[in-house]
Amino acid sequence: MVTDYVIAKQVSKHFGHQQVLNQIDLTLPAGMIYGLIGPSGAGKTTLIKSILGMEAVDSGTVKVMDTVMPNRAVMAQIGYMAQSDALYETLTARENLTLFGQLMSVPKIKLAQMIDYAAGLVDLTSQLDKRVSGYSGGMKRRLSLAIALIQDPQLLILDEPTVGIDPELRQQIWTELNKIKDTGKSMLVTTHVMDEAERCDYLMLIRHGIALAEGTPAALKQQYAVDTIEQVFLKAGRMQDANDGNR
Repeated sequence: MVTDYVIAKQVSKHFGHQQVLNQIDLTLPAGMIYGLIGPSGAGKTTLIKSILGMEAVDSGTVKVMDTVMPNRAVMAQIGYMAQSDALYETLTARENLTLFGQLMSVPKIKLAQMIDYAAGLVDLTSQLDKRVSGYSGGMKRRLSLAIALIQDPQLLILDEPTVGIDPELRQQIWTELNKIKDTGKSMLVTTHVMDEAERCDYLMLIRHGIALAEGTPAALKQQYAVDTIEQVFLKAGRMQDANDGNR
């Protein structure tokens, strides 16, 4: 049985002369929601793509489900929601879910049940037979999340999953993500929303490709002697800037 779904060690990555990841270590055990927070361009999406095997790392190692990445068989077992929606807009939401479910080898006998479950979670049941070209941006994000859930994966990797989603539905989605976690499944989530960061079991704060700090939300607030994760991030960033200035 897998105890750690993801183990990344000393992962570094450059694009040209720019270092976007600098010796990142990350371990994601079973039954955890692990949050990556940081500004745009911090390296969060690159780290996720490195874990998925979509980006080759310059140095370091990444294992997912005890397998060195990249590995197509393992990638097929991960529920992945990208930062940008990759949907077939001429198809309905139901047709998109059916297509992706078939591509992910969801058993035919189970597919209709999983479509109903995933659509219900993201509040799209009444819009399932509408063409995606008529969807709003928020509805497309919800459909992308439903697609990530369609195969009932043990590991979910969600890149900014609730961007453009109203607060009430965000609350509903996070409640469901916690239920999923309680079954022993794991999630790696990037977010800019600080109240969502507070909902994660464990956090890594990334800035300029460097892991500034990591720990549980409570431990981080105690370590930096502040009341919120947003204040943790701001204080850690100022400390990094001061250290850079002293070099």
